[in-house]
Amino acid sequence: MAENILIAIAWPYANAEIHVGNITGSHLPGDIVARFHRLKGNHVLMVSGTDSHGTPVTIAAEKEGVTVESVYKKYHTGFLELFQKAGITFDCFTSTHTSNHFKVSQSIFLALKQNNYLFTKVEPQWYSPQANKFLPDRFVEGTCYICGYKEARSDQCDGCGNVLEAARLIEPRSKVDGSTPELRDTEHFYIDLSALEPKVKQFLQDRSGYMRDTVLGESLGKIESEGLKPRPITRDLEWGIPVPVEGWDGKCLYVWFEAVIGYLSAAIEWSLLTGGDWKEWWVSPNARQYYFIGKDNIFFHASLWPAELMGVGEQFAEVFSGETGVKLNLPYDVPANQFMNMEGQKISGSRRWGVWGADFLERYDPDALRFYLTANMPENKDSDWDWAEFVSLNNGQLLATWGNLANRMLSFAYKNWDGQVPEIEVSNLREADRNLLETIKSGFKLVEAEYSAVHLRNALSEAMKLATEVNRYIDANAPWKQIKEDRDAAALTVYTALHAIDTLKILFAPILPYTSEKLHNIFGYDTSLFGQQFVESVADGLGEHSVLRYEAPQGQQLLWQESQLKPGQVLNAPEPLIKKLDEKVAEEERQKLGK
Repeated sequence: MAENILIAIAWPYANAEIHVGNITGSHLPGDIVARFHRLKGNHVLMVSGTDSHGTPVTIAAEKEGVTVESVYKKYHTGFLELFQKAGITFDCFTSTHTSNHFKVSQSIFLALKQNNYLFTKVEPQWYSPQANKFLPDRFVEGTCYICGYKEARSDQCDGCGNVLEAARLIEPRSKVDGSTPELRDTEHFYIDLSALEPKVKQFLQDRSGYMRDTVLGESLGKIESEGLKPRPITRDLEWGIPVPVEGWDGKCLYVWFEAVIGYLSAAIEWSLLTGGDWKEWWVSPNARQYYFIGKDNIFFHASLWPAELMGVGEQFAEVFSGETGVKLNLPYDVPANQFMNMEGQKISGSRRWGVWGADFLERYDPDALRFYLTANMPENKDSDWDWAEFVSLNNGQLLATWGNLANRMLSFAYKNWDGQVPEIEVSNLREADRNLLETIKSGFKLVEAEYSAVHLRNALSEAMKLATEVNRYIDANAPWKQIKEDRDAAALTVYTALHAIDTLKILFAPILPYTSEKLHNIFGYDTSLFGQQFVESVADGLGEHSVLRYEAPQGQQLLWQESQLKPGQVLNAPEPLIKKLDEKVAEEERQKLGK
């Protein structure tokens, strides 16, 4: 029975270009899992969008001397272009600055309020006498009172990863002008996380069989050591979603609170655009939700977001649409990745130390990027982008082990069997032929299990092992020699190899969609593995915004299966699949770092 799979991917801030650490941290793994489930015939909804209300966006606008809206739209446009080039197939990549997101977020707020999980409290907050306004938490930096990191934000420390109490920040300074702010009282709404703590703890314990140790360890560890404390969900802001309570003018919903609601609002926007039903992923018991994020967002997605969902209960639907008896699903898994560094150092936009996705794709193919980032994915510990390793893996594995294997066997068959798969009797396959196909069959199940568990490095590694086995089989049988002495024997070898390659094409497809689609066409199938991406312009109460969409192939059916290749099947003309890179590329790219 087909399942409903929600793929929720971290929302990038509209203040900086997306680099390879962002891509391998959340966007790529989410896309790989989405493509895997689409091939399996499951109903996938992959959502995300541009986080347009975060303080970093406001800071960028002030630095550039332009409106916040113009900054968010500039970066949003860049994200749409990058994802299309990299093959990140969102069903709906939207923005938090839409009337739909405003309505959904305010409905969540009101549902929590009705269920008595919100309360108001006067608290001291950093205020800038020079700017004559309260400063958002990310506008204030100082020394962390826990670890001593000197560039901690007042709400969170990137040094130790802890969520901070803003008023305890040591030697605070305004990030805008460097002035020293002062504490002044202001009133805000809080969510009573302490009341929801037992439910959140049970939620995490129930997922101990498959959630990553890094996610459970951090989440349960915080609850055990600190407990879930009430947390403010409003701020004195001009740019954001207004608090839907009379008398609260000039205050907006805190971005950490409303941005995660985007996973729900994006699904609802998809429904509005397509006529589909968002509840198939958010209410149906036959649904699983996966949240792809970086390790700095574990607390928000594994503890705070589930707490919000538990807190609204059945009230959200009643507030939002007048429905009753509708309860929202909780996350199934939060496969958070660690960080990718750059040549031994932390990626830094200000120092231009990193590899940015859009720049990379101007010179290299998307599958080369996807292959390296998957092979080097920081699933359980930090990894490192190394240009020499990128070139080495591209040439030594992607090209030599896989690309050349597929190209040389298809070219050999196309040339020597009149553009067809050799006509053989399958019953005549030899023991070595059957052994190889049995190895591929067993490997198929193993790779499927790795994808299902979101062990993407392992999935790629196991698929590459199978490609190596096919290379060994070909080397042992040497069909280019066989054909001179025994054409029938060569035909059996070529058919067996092509059958194995056709199966491997499917195993590689979630990671290497462009290469696999080319192979699918060369093999002569009249279907497509994947659909098309396109940008749709949407007008709403806040103006026009662009949405990245994905359209599946018409009548797409289950494609996650072993080769359906038939003897005599007509082939299309083969072409090289992978480009070989000059070894000097590594040094040339290193010279650009920091510039």
